[in-house]
Amino acid sequence: KATVSVLYCKGRRSLQTMSVTIISTGGTIDKEYPKTVGGYAFEMGDSAAGQILKRANVGLKVSVVELMKKDSLDVTDNDRQEMARCINNTAGDKIILTHGTSTMTATAAFLSSRVSEKTVILTGAFKPACMIHSDAPFSVGLACSASQLAPPGIYIAMQGQVLPWDKVVQNSQTGAFEAKL
Repeated sequence: KATVSVLYCKGRRSLQTMSVTIISTGGTIDKEYPKTVGGYAFEMGDSAAGQILKRANVGLKVSVVELMKKDSLDVTDNDRQEMARCINNTAGDKIILTHGTSTMTATAAFLSSRVSEKTVILTGAFKPACMIHSDAPFSVGLACSASQLAPPGIYIAMQGQVLPWDKVVQNSQTGAFEAKL
C-alpha cells in the first residue's frame, strides 16, 4: 500500500507555490546499509528523494508517494501498470518517478503509452543516496528542475542529461545513459 507525505520545503514562496510529486518505487537510490547484525547486502529503505529536496531547501511543495520498494530487476509489467495508475491519479502534473537504473528505460517506454498530459521525469542513482559519493542528490535536483521546465511527456534524467524517453539508450557495457543517435 502506498504511503503519502507532504513536505513543505523552506525557501522562497511565490504567490503561486510550485509543486512536484515524487513517486518512489525503490531502486539503488533508496537502498541503505543492512540493519541486521552480520548483514552484508543493502536493504531497501524509505524514499530518499523527498529528504534530498528537503535538505536542499527547495522552494517547492513536495509530496512523496512511497508506491513500492523494489529493485528494478524485480519490477514487472503489473508494477508498471500500478505506476501508471498512480501517476494518472495524482492531482498535480509534475511528477518525479524514482526508479532503479537497470530497467528504467523499459518502464519509461511502458508509461509513454499510458500517461499523457503530465510531465514525468524518471531518475535514480548508481550509488545509494546514503553513500557520501552518491549521484542521488544530483539526479534528484536535475529531475526536480526538469519537472518544472519540460513540457508534458516522459523523460529520463540521469548523469546530467534530460532526454525524452525514446531518445535514451542504456549502454550495456557501462550502464551509462546515452542519447540515442
